[in-house]
Amino acid sequence: MRLRGRLFIPWIFLAVSAPGFAQTDPPLTLRDAEKIALENHPKIQAAMHLAVAANAQVTQTESVYYPIFYGSLTGVEAERDSRVAAGGLNNPIIYSRYANGVTLSQLLTDFGRTHELVKSADFHAQAENENVATSRAIVLLDVDRAYFGALKAQAVLTVAEKTVKERQLVADQVTELQKNNMKSGLDVSFANVALQQAQLLLIQAQNDLQASFAELSTALGYSGRRTFQLSDEPLPPAPPPEVTPLVDQALRERPELITERLEENSAQTYTKAERDLSFPTLSAFATAGLVPTGQEQLSSRYAAAGFNVNIPIFNGFLFSSLQDEAKSRAHAQEQHVRDLENRISQDVTTAWLEAVAAFKRLAVTEQLLDQANLALDLAQSRYTLGLSSIVELSQAQLNQTEAQIEQASAKYDYAAQISSLKYQMGVLR
Repeated sequence: MRLRGRLFIPWIFLAVSAPGFAQTDPPLTLRDAEKIALENHPKIQAAMHLAVAANAQVTQTESVYYPIFYGSLTGVEAERDSRVAAGGLNNPIIYSRYANGVTLSQLLTDFGRTHELVKSADFHAQAENENVATSRAIVLLDVDRAYFGALKAQAVLTVAEKTVKERQLVADQVTELQKNNMKSGLDVSFANVALQQAQLLLIQAQNDLQASFAELSTALGYSGRRTFQLSDEPLPPAPPPEVTPLVDQALRERPELITERLEENSAQTYTKAERDLSFPTLSAFATAGLVPTGQEQLSSRYAAAGFNVNIPIFNGFLFSSLQDEAKSRAHAQEQHVRDLENRISQDVTTAWLEAVAAFKRLAVTEQLLDQANLALDLAQSRYTLGLSSIVELSQAQLNQTEAQIEQASAKYDYAAQISSLKYQMGVLR
């Protein structure tokens, strides 16, 4: 018994490790698919990097508030009594020397220009952060559509496989009846035509399923096509009865619109910064250092401090032209916001109407399938009793197949329309 037990244990491990006992991946739910896409999709990663870059621009603009402090090492070997005589109005003398020192400069005020530039950069950074939300919403919408599209393709494939089996059975029965001289060869031909049509439907359904898996793979951020075991999703509730609250919500929460409004604020603030170019700037400077070696005219150390005021007087209308450009761009951004608001209102209304129509299709396709099944039962009974031709039976089979496809597709079409409506409302994030 001990020997048999020892011999039996390895066979258990061999059986578990055999291909027939290999563990399969768990079903992929819609929530899992969305999570994978949010972590993996390159579109979201790119938007996040652009947001980081925009926030870095805020820090770059704020750097003007801080002093500039740097050190210098200078060595010069000059001819005796050398002076810079050409290239300028001044005539400074050049002494042979070696010196080292430090210099500090600080902008005291530019009368609000830097402040407006920082505000403009901050608005732009916020807009880029909203672009991340927009990218997330687009990716989620693509995932939902591809997921429900794959479920729809699976449902159609199931209908096609069932149709092939049923029509194969009818073709076999009609062939046997023809052998017994109870049906004609024309009946066999019609039955075979119906079977071949079902086989064509099966081939198309198989191809559509693989194409839907490819689309879902891309939506998840994968580089190649993968196959999935999908988990069915419950039917969403009925769409809201009124569209006006949905439009209002979209105008508040759509990330694209928030982005455009922030860019409008950035453009308006930048216009103020360009206006402030005409104001003076006040800066302070200080420098100090040592001259260990050099000509005798130079002291062994030096130090100085001062300030500088720059007052713009005339520069060929550059500042006024920059301000006019900034104003025009700000006005254009205002119109972009208006146009986007109009398009969002239209898109939400269209998505709501399509969702309502898809919801109504659910009941109609259910009734259509019941009637098609009843008609097929009657047609089969009439054909068996010899009261009708094969044409009536074939038409009833075709109607049932179309009704089954419509009924299988209606659920997932409605779920996809609800996802589109959520995206248009700005709540799919």
